Amino acid sequence: MMEEEQSVLDYVVSMIKWIANPRRFPRPQFPPDDLPGEPEKANLIPFEEIQPPAGVLLSEQKAPPSTVLPEQPPLFVATTEESEEERERPRIFSTGMIPWRALLALLLAIWAQMLLEPPDRSPKTAIVLYIAAGLFLTWAVFAKEWVLPPHRKDSDLAMSTTVRRYFGWLMLIVVVVLMIFFGGNQINPVNLFLWAASLFYVIRATWVRAEKKEKNGRRLGVADFFKNRPIFLKITGWQILVFAVVLIALFFRFYRLGGVPGEMFSDHAEKLLDVGDILNGLTPIFFPRNTGREALQMYLTAGIALLFHTGLSFISLKLGTALAGFLTLPYIYKLGKEVGNRWVGLLAFLMAGMAYWPNLFSRIGLRFPLYPLFVAPLLFYMVRGLRTSNRNDMILAGIALGLGLHGYSPMRIVPLVTLVLVGLYLLHAQARGKRVGILAGVIVLAITAFIVFLPLLRYMLDDPQMFGYRAFSRLGTTERAFPGPVWQIFLSNLWKAMIMFFWDNGGIWVHSVVGRPALDVIMAALLFLGMLLLLIRYVRQRNWVDLWLLVSIPLLMLPSILSLAFPDENPSLNRTGGAIVPVFVIAALALESLLAGFWVRAKGMAGKALPVLIGIGLLAGSAAQNYNLVFKQFDRQFMAGAWNTSEIGHIIRAFSESVGSPQSAYVVPFPYWVDTRLVGISAGYPFTDYALWPENFPLTLSEKQAKLFILKAEDQESLQKLKELYPEGVSWIRYAEREGKDLTLFFVPMQPDADGRNVEP
Repeated sequence: MMEEEQSVLDYVVSMIKWIANPRRFPRPQFPPDDLPGEPEKANLIPFEEIQPPAGVLLSEQKAPPSTVLPEQPPLFVATTEESEEERERPRIFSTGMIPWRALLALLLAIWAQMLLEPPDRSPKTAIVLYIAAGLFLTWAVFAKEWVLPPHRKDSDLAMSTTVRRYFGWLMLIVVVVLMIFFGGNQINPVNLFLWAASLFYVIRATWVRAEKKEKNGRRLGVADFFKNRPIFLKITGWQILVFAVVLIALFFRFYRLGGVPGEMFSDHAEKLLDVGDILNGLTPIFFPRNTGREALQMYLTAGIALLFHTGLSFISLKLGTALAGFLTLPYIYKLGKEVGNRWVGLLAFLMAGMAYWPNLFSRIGLRFPLYPLFVAPLLFYMVRGLRTSNRNDMILAGIALGLGLHGYSPMRIVPLVTLVLVGLYLLHAQARGKRVGILAGVIVLAITAFIVFLPLLRYMLDDPQMFGYRAFSRLGTTERAFPGPVWQIFLSNLWKAMIMFFWDNGGIWVHSVVGRPALDVIMAALLFLGMLLLLIRYVRQRNWVDLWLLVSIPLLMLPSILSLAFPDENPSLNRTGGAIVPVFVIAALALESLLAGFWVRAKGMAGKALPVLIGIGLLAGSAAQNYNLVFKQFDRQFMAGAWNTSEIGHIIRAFSESVGSPQSAYVVPFPYWVDTRLVGISAGYPFTDYALWPENFPLTLSEKQAKLFILKAEDQESLQKLKELYPEGVSWIRYAEREGKDLTLFFVPMQPDADGRNVEP
């Protein structure tokens, strides 16, 4: 039967129907992605998924008999029904309509957080405003004004469960051999080679190989990449924007790194002495000095000292930790892109790059940034691996977990965090039909992490008390009894940790601005709104990623929350450092979705400029406050509390290079004063402890060279003893720039020898 052709009238009627009931626009990103060849970034609707309504045959219009046209897809396709996904997208009632509910929610949240800023606080009013912000946010969500980026689709395929033959037996042999060769708490070329070879074998035996593309019936190899392959260089606006964001993060991480903070304290002496052991030929797996430290920072600092010729110095420590803090940011970007889009990733990168919390503990020169450094790739690879059923991502997550355990002791909670997060995923509908493969992938993750951790495991078995002392001294009763019922302390610690972003980040002055929120006003408000957005969407959609991001925050703060014997040490910015990864991703989700709500309703160039200006204004305000917190408030607070150790070191250096020697200078200890080991490090003599107790003053009589004694200005008793011992000595006060840091210098001229001649220095 011949198909009846549509008349012109039928065509017009069908177009009117399409205009009257158009397909809803998808939620754009801010601004929308426009990279060619990457449809997953463009938020476009595949043509194959769009079906025309009955009676509308736009795609089947026939050309006149005399015209031969190639088959083309239609420009417009009609539809009469909305999918569930479409109903979740914002409805554009008017292209010029301002999402006032979302804007009001943001303004109320910022106002509330401003009232929580010290010193003048109004917590009751702030709580009321935060509740109002939450109500307006909920209204904005149901009015389609504020909608998070859509979830990426989970793979329907199960994760591979196959491994190479005899994998189990060979693994047993590997473990036994490594456990034998890593005895003695030393790394040597033999056990290092066996360790690397074992890790290579595990990866090779469990890695799922992708099928190589074929050309002319043969597989493509490395040579095909270089053979007759043109190389194009293209610079886009996105790349320029990313470059600018990276420069901003570099500025906040490395600006005035040598001066903020400006002094060392006792923990730095321990670290530099450990680094000195490495430079002198020792290669421990675990450093037992000062209750024990994992080794990763020591080897990193030794490499920095050798590479940049900075020696055993404060700047060597700070360069390593600042670099570790900066290298965390790319994986925060990747995680933000995985759970949202590339704009979420870039905003998370920028926020974490300039925020005062991660910036401070990256500058201190201690192991603190090694915690988020490995949490970020672990979470990224786990989220992507579970979503795509890719076992290779689980292997990479295992490597990140194993390396992290060599970094900073709070990382020891992360194996538990990993199991909890996997358990939450398995409880969701997205895991249906894939649970066996996921469990196999988790086993591969655990095996990989176990091999990487194995040297430290051997030390743990050899000396469990030293390995666990620092953790159990806070969790248990090693140093003191619990100050109250354990469950009450735990709940109190949990509450204090969860509100530290908005209220109080603790009282540890060496790595925080005491008594203020952990986030600036803008980021704290965005975090509150982002957490509420995720909670609302999870209740409506039950997607595991939303719950993951929310639950990971308290889980990663457990090293601080579990300070049950010393609850006054909670919250602490260093032990909660792993939480910066989900915190800034959630804040970025909130900001991106807010700006997207403005962007989709904007009309014309002037309208599009509005969300851009809002975003720039919010980020500029956040950057200004974070700059003030780090380079002004923290700097003043830290230098007011730190002793002028470097000044004493410079005095000894100048004395040694002029009239005296490094061996004829002394620092008289005084309660709660300078660490005399740091004096030697600052003076350039890192293995010299310049402490000389008053009872040992007579031992200096045999020294004939000029002598210099440095005392705390208040130590008049020791000064009197020196005057009695050396009547020819001269003393004077050296006034310091900071109050309470004055010094007393006592100088003794060189003594003549038996022939009456002065001794040459």
